[in-house]
Amino acid sequence: MYIGIDIGGTKCAVTGGMFLDGRIEIVHKKKIETPKDRSPEEVIEILADEVMKWSEEKTSVGISCGGPLNSREGIILSPPNLTGWDHVCITSILEERLKIPAYLQNDANAGALAEWLFGAGKGMKNLIFLTFGTGMGAGLILNGGLYAGAQDLAGEVGHIRLEPYGPVGFGKMGSFEGFCSGGGIALLAEAAAKEREQQGRGTVYWGPGKTITARCVAECAKRGDETATEVFRICGEKLGKALALLIDTLNPEMIILGSIYGRCRVLLEPSMRQVLERECLPGALENCRILPAVLGEEIGDYAALATAVYGRKEWNCMTDIRH
Repeated sequence: MYIGIDIGGTKCAVTGGMFLDGRIEIVHKKKIETPKDRSPEEVIEILADEVMKWSEEKTSVGISCGGPLNSREGIILSPPNLTGWDHVCITSILEERLKIPAYLQNDANAGALAEWLFGAGKGMKNLIFLTFGTGMGAGLILNGGLYAGAQDLAGEVGHIRLEPYGPVGFGKMGSFEGFCSGGGIALLAEAAAKEREQQGRGTVYWGPGKTITARCVAECAKRGDETATEVFRICGEKLGKALALLIDTLNPEMIILGSIYGRCRVLLEPSMRQVLERECLPGALENCRILPAVLGEEIGDYAALATAVYGRKEWNCMTDIRH
């Protein structure tokens, strides 16, 4: 049995998965609140205690966590959503406690491994996974393996500046994350609503007591609200611009988009496709499929399990999983 640990700012999940009939099946799962009054080491001990309750023989443990982190050394380095998690040597702590190998990846890389091994990207040698949720990060599968870069910073595509001005994301105005993330869509929608308000016109998602979120803007766009629809047209346009850069640079067979794209594909795809067809090398675009992630709300569980599988290098011989 492989063990997956998905660490988040409010919740953690511990998962046990076993390979049955050429696929991985989750046989154990436990969600645990991330205690704010406990040290990282105490939280890790709680997670390890849960794993120790399971009777099956354990093979390895994979940890998926938001960055920054050092995956090679297995160290979590002060993620913004995990106060006090400063230089936490999580793999060595778990290896000592569980007596099995432990591996760490940031959530974007782990998500890429999950979709590659268990999801939409099975059988591909070159694919890009984009988180497209609260933030925008990428995991890169190149030439049949995960590409992390010289300092473990490959895939930080949210930091790419697409325009001189625009919503702030990843600490940069006009960035990919600024335009294409949950927070970025909310900022675009707020600016558009204020503009209409000053013109003496309103929009249904803006008003006293209302909190603007990407979800509520999407719901309004699907009901035909003009301003909300324009917000998603702009988001799709910037998404197309960023994808064109990635397609022309890396020539992937597939780009898999998570979270928001899956829920809002109908709103994003028309303007995204217009830009792609204008900007991309025709041959590169023609041979790149762009799809929503298929693992859905369970991707965090599968991401951690995929990290455990990939860390042991056993995926090389598991051809029935990827083909």
